[in-house]
Amino acid sequence: MEFRIMGPLEVLDGDGQDRTPTVPKHRDLLAMFLLNAGRPLKVERLRRLLWPREGGERSDSLVRGYVGQLRQLVGKDVITTVAGSYVLALGDGQLDVDRFRLLVDKGAYEEALSLWRGEVLEDVDPEGERWAETRRLREELEELRLLALERRVQADLDAGRHRELLAELRRLTRQHPTWQRFRGQYMLALYRSGRRVDALAAYAVLRDQLDGGHAIEPDSELQLLYHRMLHDDVSLHVSAGPPVLLPPDVTGFTGRGELLDEVVGGHVVVHGQAGAGKSALAVHAAWRERESFPDGILYADLRETTAPSAVLEDFLRWLGCPAQAIPASPEQRERLFRTYTANRRLLVLLDNASGEAQVRPLLTSCPTIVTSRSSLGGLTGARRLSVGVLGAGEAIDLLVSSSGRPADEAMTRLARFCGGLPLALRIAGSRLAARPEWTVDYLVGLLEDEHGRLDRLHAGDQAVRSVFAIGFDGLPEAARLTLRGLGALSAPDFADWVTEQLGGQAEALVDAGLLETHGVDVAGQVRYRLHDLTRLFAREQPVPGVLGRLSEVVLARVRASRFSLVSGDPATAVATRDIRESVEWLAAERAFLVSLVADLHAAGLDDGCWRLAHLLAPYLERHRFLDDWRAVAARALESARRSGDDRGEALVLLDQGDLHLAEREWERAHERLRLALGMFLRQGRTREVNRTRRRLGRVHLEQGRLEDAERALRTCLEGADNQRDAADAERVLGAVLRRAGRLEEAAARLWTAVRHLEELGDRHRQADTLLDLSATHLAQAARSDARAAAEQARSIAVRLGDRLLDAHALLALARVNRAEGAAGRARELAGAALEVFEETGDRQGAANARAVLAQG
Repeated sequence: MEFRIMGPLEVLDGDGQDRTPTVPKHRDLLAMFLLNAGRPLKVERLRRLLWPREGGERSDSLVRGYVGQLRQLVGKDVITTVAGSYVLALGDGQLDVDRFRLLVDKGAYEEALSLWRGEVLEDVDPEGERWAETRRLREELEELRLLALERRVQADLDAGRHRELLAELRRLTRQHPTWQRFRGQYMLALYRSGRRVDALAAYAVLRDQLDGGHAIEPDSELQLLYHRMLHDDVSLHVSAGPPVLLPPDVTGFTGRGELLDEVVGGHVVVHGQAGAGKSALAVHAAWRERESFPDGILYADLRETTAPSAVLEDFLRWLGCPAQAIPASPEQRERLFRTYTANRRLLVLLDNASGEAQVRPLLTSCPTIVTSRSSLGGLTGARRLSVGVLGAGEAIDLLVSSSGRPADEAMTRLARFCGGLPLALRIAGSRLAARPEWTVDYLVGLLEDEHGRLDRLHAGDQAVRSVFAIGFDGLPEAARLTLRGLGALSAPDFADWVTEQLGGQAEALVDAGLLETHGVDVAGQVRYRLHDLTRLFAREQPVPGVLGRLSEVVLARVRASRFSLVSGDPATAVATRDIRESVEWLAAERAFLVSLVADLHAAGLDDGCWRLAHLLAPYLERHRFLDDWRAVAARALESARRSGDDRGEALVLLDQGDLHLAEREWERAHERLRLALGMFLRQGRTREVNRTRRRLGRVHLEQGRLEDAERALRTCLEGADNQRDAADAERVLGAVLRRAGRLEEAAARLWTAVRHLEELGDRHRQADTLLDLSATHLAQAARSDARAAAEQARSIAVRLGDRLLDAHALLALARVNRAEGAAGRARELAGAALEVFEETGDRQGAANARAVLAQG
């Protein structure tokens, strides 16, 4: 059932048949229900409304009778009874007034106006005096009708139908002489129809009416329109609609799904490194939200127009302000711009901002997107979206969409050479699209050469190098030197202390989009990241001697951190906190230091290369970073041999022997250690000879050659001239004796080693030896002693923050618990140890943990 009250009362059924009541009281009663749709009406109120002049003398039964009869006409479910009252319950869209309001809210003005048939209930309450509800509803709907009419006329004006509108607008200005929006639209229609004099005269008529009758001036918007016509502002001649100044949307835009929904809304700064696609993201997001901004989208490239005052002038002209009315001072332009935008649904996009001072004068209450290489931290209240490189999948999607080629292995390699940088990916895709005879493999081959990669990454006027150059050319000389120095490094990221050594201009480089902040590491240092293509740009102007100066600083810092891990001098023993801090620093810098070894090797700085690799060996061994250790040791050995440093070569051979011991490759360990031993003997280095023999004793132990192992270790003990070497020899000898079944001797040797290491302050080796002692006590069936040693080892591991050492202690405790009959607790501890072993890649530790778990 459809009910209409805008105009004469009408009721239509589902087939469009007229079901309008004809009995006067039925019509009055239905009108009252429709005016109060959804509101409960008591019988007493209905009686007063139906017979307002009779003092309520009619009976309730008469009212109920009329209601019952009306129900038969319009449907029993339409009028319901709730708590002694009657309620007209209508569904969505059944009443034309509700549909009218909804359509106006949605902006469907033409459809809304088609529902208008006249004043509300014009045949039931023609004067609007019978019921107050009629008068209120008429006033509300008339305002909505005029609003819808005004906006529909504006849409026709924007579409260029000014001549067709003249007659309608003339009638509207006569019917509503003080409705100034109609007057302005009439003036504009006259002006665009070539009747400038009539348009100015129409303004004069309104001004006289207001001045004579109300002693006021037309509103400011109409006055501005009059002055623009008076000065024949050419922008009035063509109806371009609301200004949409955006560049074309990016074709084949891919990725950024997690950012797109956050770009538009309030003041947003989209920032990131050069070539990251900040502008593409902002422009695409603005086009996507175009319908949400019916009054237009303003756009300015602040790299082309750097003065905010010039941008303000341009924006004001596009918003309809005549040139003559634009103030000269920047402050007045700001105020006028805010006035123009205050009541408009506008979006503003400010592209390529270099600093806050460029942006502040252009901020209004409108949603504003700012793109910048800097995060513009001085713009308080703005949200910030960081735009980085694309992930592997999104990078390939962008290549596929821009090139028209299918995704394959060659496309994956191409994306890798572009480093996920959207600009580089689009350029590579464009080159493939422009050269259909090229295969992807061919372009990959061109990019393989680092020295020519930036030259190849250009397409027409688009070039990766030019984007980097924009930021670089605007830098002070000190910042340029910092970037050129960083170009010498191949590390994926580096800490603030590195940038300080190279000039200390990291934040200037971040603001220029040439460096990216990469968070804070475990040692509490700010880290930065340099994109591979930016690194190639920086290397085009190298700074001589950078790696040499940096290696001196690095060697001193690593030596200081390494000292706390391997110190053998009781007078300089360090606290647990120092060890933990050293481990944290080495953990944070591991990737950087491993890369620096490679950089020094490639640069021919052989002395620094092998020394740094040698200093890193104890840390890499302790934490089982075997892949890194293998890589640095190989380069170190080549550098030591290349430089002719026999001692350096022997020390690196010793490190490689330790590496193969950690890998459980006994034959290779034996071969490296024998080479090192021979060189140390020829050099007369007694201490290094003993250290090498001790390791050979460990190899013999693992090979089952217990007599050879014991002989070598006793020789080491006899030749030990310091407490550390003696402790290390005692520890390995204890392991040999335990393997030989001489448990009491083994325990004594291990206990001696524990005391020496405790005096030295070598917490790591002390814990290692305690674990060996725990295993020996367990073999002696001395379970309480085994538990005490394992618990002491775990206490040290926890204080040091060494997860791998802690896992070995947990496994030792698991074995003690199993020996004590606590199988459940043993499984729990072994499971926790296994989890750490698997995370750290300790295959032997994981196998040992599984063996304990398999015992049930």
